[in-house]
Amino acid sequence: MSNIEASPRHSPLLALRPGQPGIRVCIDRGGTFTDCVGIFPVEPSAEHPGGERIVVVKLLSEDPSHYADAPREGIRRILEAATGKQHQRDGLLDTSSLASVRMGTTVATNALLERKGEPCALVITRGFRDLLRIGNQARPRIFDLEIAKPDVLYQSVIQINERVTLDDYTIGSHGTPSQLHTDDSVVLGRTGERVRVLAAPDWSAVRNQLQLTYDSGIRSIAVCLMHSYTFTAHEEEIGRIARDIGFSHITLSSELVPMVKIVPRAHSATVDAYLTPGIRRYAEGFSSGFDSGFSNMRVDFMQSDGGLAPVNKFTGLRAILSGPAAGVVGYAVTCHDPDSKVPVIGFDMGGTSTDVSRFDGRFDHIYEAMTAGVTIQAPQLNINTVAAGGGSCLLFRNGLMMVGPESAGAHPGPACYRKGGPLAVTDANLLLGRLQAKHFPWIFGPGEDQPLDVEAARSQFLQLAQSINSKTSAERSLLGQHHDDKSVEDVALGFLEVANETMCRPIRALTEAKGHDVQQHDLACFGGAGGQHACAVADNLGIRRVFVHRLASVLSAYGLALAEVVHEEQAPAADVWSMATRNALISRLDDLTSVCRSKLYSQGFSDAQIRVDRFFNMRYDGTDTSIMVPE
Repeated sequence: MSNIEASPRHSPLLALRPGQPGIRVCIDRGGTFTDCVGIFPVEPSAEHPGGERIVVVKLLSEDPSHYADAPREGIRRILEAATGKQHQRDGLLDTSSLASVRMGTTVATNALLERKGEPCALVITRGFRDLLRIGNQARPRIFDLEIAKPDVLYQSVIQINERVTLDDYTIGSHGTPSQLHTDDSVVLGRTGERVRVLAAPDWSAVRNQLQLTYDSGIRSIAVCLMHSYTFTAHEEEIGRIARDIGFSHITLSSELVPMVKIVPRAHSATVDAYLTPGIRRYAEGFSSGFDSGFSNMRVDFMQSDGGLAPVNKFTGLRAILSGPAAGVVGYAVTCHDPDSKVPVIGFDMGGTSTDVSRFDGRFDHIYEAMTAGVTIQAPQLNINTVAAGGGSCLLFRNGLMMVGPESAGAHPGPACYRKGGPLAVTDANLLLGRLQAKHFPWIFGPGEDQPLDVEAARSQFLQLAQSINSKTSAERSLLGQHHDDKSVEDVALGFLEVANETMCRPIRALTEAKGHDVQQHDLACFGGAGGQHACAVADNLGIRRVFVHRLASVLSAYGLALAEVVHEEQAPAADVWSMATRNALISRLDDLTSVCRSKLYSQGFSDAQIRVDRFFNMRYDGTDTSIMVPE
């Protein structure tokens, strides 16, 4: 398998097309807050020596009583700050002064976790209808008394009466075409493997099957046939028929992820068919809030691999980590010193969850991952997420203090948000004075002009402390033991200690579990709640130095301004690496490089701006586990 990534080599903060106006907006839409960073030219001065001004806007991601869409509201406020003109909240935004918008979003992630994607159908070789239910037969929780498997994403299955096989192939067999039997049913696949067509589809029957599915109301399909990574003809014909019928979204696994292993390939195709239509609708809805749509400005979305993609190329498969990926780029560029080469751990604590990652001079990518019970075969940054954030609910169950996984979200939010929400981590920090209400955005209350409500948090903590003391005292008295009542502050501190330990676990998994000494790292703290916990987490882990960027609370949004546009191409290969095959494989990489460059040329980039990274996805003979190896 050959893999190519190409990205523009430039300073993204300065990357403007000639003649474009200069307001650039970067938006990170999280589960609780939406962070917006606006960058626009001003006259050079002592305050702005570089001739640029940065404006930061932080909004609740959901506040239906004040605005319909947080990212659009953020852009409106940035436009007012940059132009000095009023823009109506309910009107279309003037795009004449906008150069670009970059966004990281959790739309795809939430749809996958909540199973609220597009109704879709899976088209697969006959006999394999339950393939994704069976999976790879891994049983990670074998000792659980009750195992709840996540449901599949598709609503129906279309079985195609077709079958191809690899001719005279076994692992370890390296016959050449001249040594193998041939006849009219044998064709050469794009990997160079010989494919025997055992049964070709009845295309009229296929059309009838697809038409019935279309008539049932399904408009999105995922097509994944056996060995289609090398033999694409059957999938391509199914795609053509589906387009004729009128399906609005068609995912062919042979185009999306042309890689061996049908289970992750089928999962990936299904994820794309399930999520991409929703992303398209979100983009269209977002576009409808501007007077000229996206026609006068460049709009890019962050992908899971840490690169940007134009809005029309942004797909569900590459959107799962769209939100946290920008934060990794942000701290990698601003906090890592290439001279000292000290690796950095990213600690991104937001309102709903905490994302941790590691950077040692190269982005740590993984190429197959399990997300929400679905195996996804696509490049993505190695980010571990734990359900502990500023909005994580504080609960006392069965004698234990628990933090999360339930979250108060943005609406109603924690108790201190003045919306009658439950106790959360933010309330504990506010009560203990680690969060100063006067320095927190005054965006609460009916007029969006009030600070956090300290007394609301104290009132609920008092009730919780009384409940904890009552239950604990009763249990201790039965054992003949004395119990000292916990104060409100003791209870709040106890919950924070639980939260801190919860967030340390994924950091140890990224470091110690992989042979890295966690104490030899720096900690880059960012996210809205990161600063409140960074020192405690660093102390627990033995880390001596913590970086806090001046834009730490919006570093994921700022990271979008530092990110590069990336285009990736891959092609299947089934050759044995040797001096005899080396030149042919290098030539295939050259072909992929040309494709990547042409795609970036079409977006306005030149050769001087483009950097190309080339990889071989290789495995040892006789094994099925591959390793991505740089050329």
